[in-house]
Amino acid sequence: MKKSLAAIALFASVALVGCGSTNDAGGDSSEPIVFSGKQFSEQFILPQILGQYVESKTDYDVEYKEGLGEVAILTPALEKGDIDVYVEYSGTGLQSVLGEDLEKGESSESILERVRKGYEEKYGVTWLEPLGFENTYTLAYSKDKSYDAKTYSELVEASKSEDIVFGAPHAFYERPGDGYDAMVEEYPFEFSGEESLDPNVMYEAVKQGDVDVITAFTTDGRIERFDLNITTDDKGFFPKYDAVPLVRQETLEAYPELEDVLNEIAGKISLEDMQKMNARVDIDQEKPEDVARDFLIEKGLIKE
Repeated sequence: MKKSLAAIALFASVALVGCGSTNDAGGDSSEPIVFSGKQFSEQFILPQILGQYVESKTDYDVEYKEGLGEVAILTPALEKGDIDVYVEYSGTGLQSVLGEDLEKGESSESILERVRKGYEEKYGVTWLEPLGFENTYTLAYSKDKSYDAKTYSELVEASKSEDIVFGAPHAFYERPGDGYDAMVEEYPFEFSGEESLDPNVMYEAVKQGDVDVITAFTTDGRIERFDLNITTDDKGFFPKYDAVPLVRQETLEAYPELEDVLNEIAGKISLEDMQKMNARVDIDQEKPEDVARDFLIEKGLIKE
């Protein structure tokens, strides 16, 4: 059964009471800086990259609250001070959190400017500099299918004559603006069924034929490893999803070196870097903290 955003937010408020608050007093530099993220591999790796780098460059203490939840949980957690830093994607911030409409063909710079202003005014949160990659959606399917769609529009046509079951993470069905309902309004798919899947298992599901098409993430290494076909959003429905660290403004005030240190990672993570790191966790079963440390060493950001 699909959960509403209200239900998720209610769950978040209950869960976070138990978590406690790291900076309730408005920015106490004696407390650790809490890094968190969503519940898929990329979001386990990125907090480790940021946190380990901060530890190597400063005397600040760092703590991790891994896999806290989706944006409906992370946004109030950040606002309340239960966490201090996590990586969000610009298009998600614009549409799913601020509820603003995307302008057709809007640039990364324009979206980032809008979310910076909106989050600072509404949540007291700052968007730092982009990490260097975008993680957007692509509709992916196994190459053994009878159709050979290169674009979303071609896949729409295939869905009219083929029995195609669609699968996506739970949150995708609930997202306003850039979620399932808006997507099928722009692209009139005629799927024979829809399945809600954990983002960490949906690639296995499409590989095994449990579903036929999934909303794959472009940074996911399983697209290549599982030899999946991908499609292009030919109407430009989805916004830019540049990965950017979000930090509470009170945290930046309490830890004066933090903004400059985190911005030293800006532009350092490419799409290919992220795909390789995700594959090491998702397929090779390596630990996110080890993958993050290897990345920092390979890029010359920290020493062995």
